Amino acid sequence: MKLSIVTTLYKSSTFINKFYERISLEAKKITDDYELIFVDDGSPDDSLNKAINLSKKDRNVKVLELSRNFGHHKAIMAGLAETIGEHVFLIDCDLEEEPELLEEFWNELKSGDNDVIYGVQKKRKGKWFEKVSGFLFYDLFNFFSDVKIEKNVSVVRLMKKEYVLSLLKHEEKELIFVGLCALTGYKQKGIFFKKGYRGESNYNLTKKINMAVDMIASFSIKPLKIVFLLGILITMISICFIIYLVLNKIIYSHTYEGWTTLMISVWFSTGLIMSSIGILGIYLSKVFLEVKSRPRSIIKEKFGEEK
Repeated sequence: MKLSIVTTLYKSSTFINKFYERISLEAKKITDDYELIFVDDGSPDDSLNKAINLSKKDRNVKVLELSRNFGHHKAIMAGLAETIGEHVFLIDCDLEEEPELLEEFWNELKSGDNDVIYGVQKKRKGKWFEKVSGFLFYDLFNFFSDVKIEKNVSVVRLMKKEYVLSLLKHEEKELIFVGLCALTGYKQKGIFFKKGYRGESNYNLTKKINMAVDMIASFSIKPLKIVFLLGILITMISICFIIYLVLNKIIYSHTYEGWTTLMISVWFSTGLIMSSIGILGIYLSKVFLEVKSRPRSIIKEKFGEEK
């Protein structure tokens, strides 16, 4: 098969039919040999039923029903694992990303020797807080992580099958998709596009904060190293301060009763505790990333004809 298209469904009922019409039209400009995979991520509305109805009318449409809501990025990986096309186009179905990007990405991929063409927002959507927090997030992540990602990068992308197979080799369960995409390597090129804005998002502030924490924790142990080095620094300062207090007491006898002992115990023990926590955290992070063996997602049922 020449082309696979993957999208996820979560509260997508109002968009799915229009998205299907537009993406099908774009796919047929490239080839008649394609598949359109809808991944239902436990959507609470009738998105699944609408997708199933499309699969009954169009043999190019396949539907994966996950057993519950696993999250956007895990649903993406579940969909990618089911693709059979030589090229895979990933896009959200909420129409913030124009389905017509497929043709633009296809032409760009075919005109060079890249393995991936991905979208970068020309101008970040949303209100001032979303824009500012977005820029700060990318700066913070790139500071902590050895894997760098481009600011305002989007999940929309066209990928060669070899790249997708390599991407799927990452087996971690708490995944951040754009981070894994960068970590996989290959020749990738970003092109700017204008992303729409419909005034609301399934990612509220709490989800964004959790994603930022997960992303940094998944791709970097630098915070643990910083804590460890901070503990060492505090320990060294406390030792110098201990020497100062002891000399001050011996030479000048200038101190308050019990104050020297109190300061020694507080500063020195704090430094040792922080150093110990930092060391344990480094080893624990290594173990933590390896021992979890739960599945990323569970496909409850598949709909659509097999080719």
